[in-house]
This record gives sequence, structure tokens and C-alpha cells, in this order.
Amino acid sequence: MVKKESKWTTSKKVEYLLLGAWVMALIATLGSLYFSEIQRYVPCELCWIQRIFMYPLVITLGIATVKKDAKQAYYTLPLTVIGMGVALYHYAVQKLPFLAEAGESCGYIPCHYEYINLLGFITLPFLSLTAFVIISILMMLTIKTTRSDK
Repeated sequence: MVKKESKWTTSKKVEYLLLGAWVMALIATLGSLYFSEIQRYVPCELCWIQRIFMYPLVITLGIATVKKDAKQAYYTLPLTVIGMGVALYHYAVQKLPFLAEAGESCGYIPCHYEYINLLGFITLPFLSLTAFVIISILMMLTIKTTRSDK
């Protein structure tokens, strides 16, 4: 009897982890669209690359949430880790003076340009990095939860 209760709890945990990751990806996507379409901030090259890795997560995690497919975490995690790396590099280009020169050759909009800078450290790449980190953690917890169930 305890085993069934444990499986139900594991199933619910996975369901909530997938839902949380999907909500985070949706908020990040809507946020980036808000800044570009409503605020009229033109995305730089590195912003576009981050979008390439974030936008599909809304669809894949949405389907995984509806189907309660924990195996999707294995496919989602590489996207979030690569996106996290790009976001971290972009943030470093904005905040580290010795990398600022690399941001000038980024395209029409320099990658070191900061549209927002709240509290001296919260920029658009920081928000993207935060979203990728949260989704990555939720995916790792999903994998850990499903492995411990076996």
C-alpha cells in the first residue's frame, strides 16, 4: 500500500516540476516578446540566440506537462544548459569591461548595450540566465525524482 502512495506522490512531484518549468519558459518567452514588441527594444545577436533556445521550451515543456512525460527532461536539459551558457556569456559581455569590446561587433545593436539595469545588476541577459537556471534545476529534479522511483 505504501508503494502506491509513493508512486502517486512521485507522479504529482513530476507533474508540478514540469508545470513549473513550462510556466518559467512561458514567462521568459512572453517577457522577451514584451521587451521587443511593446517596449521596442531591438534584440542583439546574443539575445536572438537565447530566444532560439528558450522559445521551443514553451512547446516541448507544454506537451510534456500535458502528457506527464518526465522523459522530456532529458531532451530539454541540453537546450537549457546551452542557453544558460549563452546568457552567461552575454551577461559577462555587459558587465566585464575587458569583454565589452566583444559586444561592439555583435551586429546592429551592440551586445554590451543595456536596455535595463535594475539595482545595478539585473539586465535582460541576467533575466534570461535566471530563467535557464530555474528550468535546468527543475529538469534535474525531474530526472532525480523519476530515477529514485525505480
